[in-house]
Order: sequence, then C-alpha cells, then structure tokens
Amino acid sequence: MRATAQQPQRAPDGAPLHYERHRPEQTTLYRLVQQHAASFIAHTEASTGAELPRFIKDEFDAFLECGILAHGFLRLRCCECGHDKLLAFSCKRRGFCPSCGARRMSQTAAHLVDHVIPHVPVRQWVLSLPIPLRVLMAAQPELVTPVLQVVQRVLTRHLLDAAGLQADEGYGGAVTLIQRFGSAANLNIHLHCLVLDGVYRCDADGVPGFIEAGAPTDDELSALLHTIIARLMKMLTRRGVLVVDMGQTYLAEPDADGEEARTLRPLQAAAVTYRIAFGPRAGQKVLTLRGALPREDWARQPLCADIDGFSLHAAVRVEAHDRKRLEQLCRYITRPALSDQRVQLNAAGQVELKLKTPWRDGTTHLVMSPLEFMQRLAALVPRPRLHLIRFHGVLAPNAKLRARVVPQGPQVQEPASEGAAPAECEVQTVPTGPHRIGWARLLKRIFDIDMHHCPNCGVGELKIIAAILERHVIEKILTHLGLDPQPPPRGRAREAGQD
Repeated sequence: MRATAQQPQRAPDGAPLHYERHRPEQTTLYRLVQQHAASFIAHTEASTGAELPRFIKDEFDAFLECGILAHGFLRLRCCECGHDKLLAFSCKRRGFCPSCGARRMSQTAAHLVDHVIPHVPVRQWVLSLPIPLRVLMAAQPELVTPVLQVVQRVLTRHLLDAAGLQADEGYGGAVTLIQRFGSAANLNIHLHCLVLDGVYRCDADGVPGFIEAGAPTDDELSALLHTIIARLMKMLTRRGVLVVDMGQTYLAEPDADGEEARTLRPLQAAAVTYRIAFGPRAGQKVLTLRGALPREDWARQPLCADIDGFSLHAAVRVEAHDRKRLEQLCRYITRPALSDQRVQLNAAGQVELKLKTPWRDGTTHLVMSPLEFMQRLAALVPRPRLHLIRFHGVLAPNAKLRARVVPQGPQVQEPASEGAAPAECEVQTVPTGPHRIGWARLLKRIFDIDMHHCPNCGVGELKIIAAILERHVIEKILTHLGLDPQPPPRGRAREAGQD
C-alpha cells in the first residue's frame, strides 16, 4: 500500500489521524513520468542505436501503476458500520518511487532495530568514493562485494586492536546499507556501515560478552582511510579493473560492446558527474539556482578524513539504550532517493529539484528539462536481484553467534483475512518472513496513524474482504463510487524539441 513519508499532524481535538490514500496522479513527479517517459525511452534508443535495458522500462511502467485504483485495489469494510475503504496496490520497486521507498524505509528500520542490531553501542562509518570509482561500481556492481570485504576487514581489525584482542579472540558485527544516490538525485554509490562499536568475546562456556571500543582519533581515522585506499587499489588492480603504468593508476578500458554499454553506462556516468547524457545539451553540467548565501567559513568536521577523493566519516554514535535514535538513523540511511515535495515545475516547464540542504556555493535548486530529469531517474534504478543491505560478522545470516546476540523483538502475527490474495495484500497478510511487520502496524509505529479502526465510526475494525483484480469489477466499483475507472493516460513519444 502507498503512504506519504511526512509526519502528519494530529486532529484539533487530539484524536489520532486515520490513513488516507495517497493520490500519486496529483504529484509533479508522477505527471512528469506520465508525460515524458515514452519520449525519454524513444530519444535514448534513437541516440544510441541500442535498446534501453528492460528493467529500467519496467520501473517506469510499474511506477505509473503504483497507487492507481484503476489497476486494482484491496477492499476493506468496517465490521460495525459497514463503511468501505479502498487501498490501491503498490509497485514495490526500489528505484525512484517515493511512496514505496518510504514504506521500505520504515520496514527495514523496524526490522533492523527489533531483530538484527544488538543492544550495544553502534557507530556509523560512511565511506565515500572518488568519482571514477563511483562510475566503475555503477557499471560493475559485482565489485561492491569485494570492496565491502576490504572495508569490513579493516574496521574489524581496528576494533579488535582497540579492545586489545587478537584476530581469533573476538568477533565484530555490522550492517551495511549501499546507498546509490545523493541529495541532487545524482548517482552516488557510497557505503553506510552501522558497525557494533566493539567486539564480542566468548568466555570458557561459550557465552559471548561485548567489549566496547573507544572512539577513534582523527589520526587513527586518517590511518584507517589510508589502509582502506591501499587495499582497495591493490584489490582492483588484481582484478584488472585498474591499470598501473609508469607509476600512474587509471581505469582499464571498459568493454564498449553490447546495448547496455551504449545506453545505461552513459546515463550512469552523466548522473555521477552532474552532467547530461543525451540531447541538445549532452555533456554539459546541469543548471543550478543559487538561492542562499555562499558559506565561506568552512571548518573541518570532527572524525572525518578526506584523501584523494575518498572520505571516511565516523562521528555518529548511538548508545546501547537509545533504540529510538537508532531507528531514526536506520530510517535516514534507508530513505528513498526522492520525495514528491522536492520536485516542482517552473513557469517555463522545466524541472526544479530542490536540494535538501544548500550547497557551499549557495545552490538550492537544480534545473533540468523533463527529458534530462528522466535521465536522472533511469540512472537511479538498481539492477534486479542486487542486494543493497549486507550483514557482516556476528550479524551475518549463518554466523554461529548470531542467535545469541541479536534481539528477539516483538513477535506479532497478522493473519490474512479470508478472501484476500496473500501475494497482493500488505495490511493484514501472512508474513513472508518470521519478522515481517504489516503496513498498518508501521503506520502506527512511525506516524501514529490508526489504520486498524474505521475512520467513519471510530470503533469498528477494518477487515480485508476482497482483492479486486478483474478489470470489469474494478470499473464497476469505481464507477459506482463516482471515481474515474480508467487509469491516467500515458504520454506518447514526441520529438525532442517538443519536450
């Protein structure tokens, strides 16, 4: 189901608010994709002479069906007053859908806090990469795994040294969120590692005990980053993606054959470097608006090291008892790439993307044509079956100590109502895993929205009575309710000068 990610206000009388269906067709982002996705696909394929990857086309198609009642919905009914409520199906995609991203953010954060991260201090380590390596990891996502292995080995060795233990005497643990975007909807692959701020050591009976590690100093952080860089360069050179010649290191020439190399890679490279891939302004920088005063008093942040385009930040630490702040941190690093509120159209029909925080030079907005904005969206779409959350050490799925250290969390089963299709329902469905949290509980947990009780009488409980999938039934119900039974029309491909 779809829901906005904003924190709602409570009613004037103090009563909790009820969930109201998100209407994506009224948002600027939806209208842009609706009108210009077909033109973007046609122009890109005409410019490159190759077909855009199927998974990107599917992402646009699924987004245009997400939250639209005309494509199917759940029917809920109050057991007391008989009030009906309709909930549209969601696309559940991972690219640029703000609503599905918000739902996944809440679900993931709740799962990590309740069932994965132990009640011990946690430090966030953020590793940013230079632009050439961002392009490389976007084009070859299989490199993320060996890069993560290098980073985790270095951090674990540091924590063992801080605890005064040898490599075989202690065990670290971490959860890594591979974030693929920046605040400007640019492709920026970087790593958010939630690392247990210490190590586990087993006593004579095999019972693990946690030993906290002290905070790293700026000098230690700089040394750690030097070690990470050296090992990453060695690993990438050994794999043949970096070439060392006459004392200089540069990227190996990528394979230029294949349709993906002609379509997806230019989109990714342009999105990494804030440039435009195709069209009349190909190769140029995206236009910017400066609506704030430049910041000249730049000061170095504590516990942050910068070397040759690499950056390592470790200033954020959450205490063992502060689970609410830990969940907020988990939601931050699993947030969606875009929000509907930051995408607007100006009087000239150009897209203005508002930055979360102004840049140092005072830039507050990026300005793009609709087709240039479609290029950004396409570059943000991850490949299918690419895991963006990784578990390490004692938190790895097959780790021997995992069952002894992870929290058990609340065990709440939400059985499905009779007549609902389990594959489509998210309100009261049978969990797909042992720790799945239903959408209704998430709304209550995160936003204090009551979705279980009827908004009409306030007493009865809403129950799923049917999943409506057949086209003729959809049209009949929506027509009876005075709603549009037809999905929003999609724009046709137009000439480049018309967009």
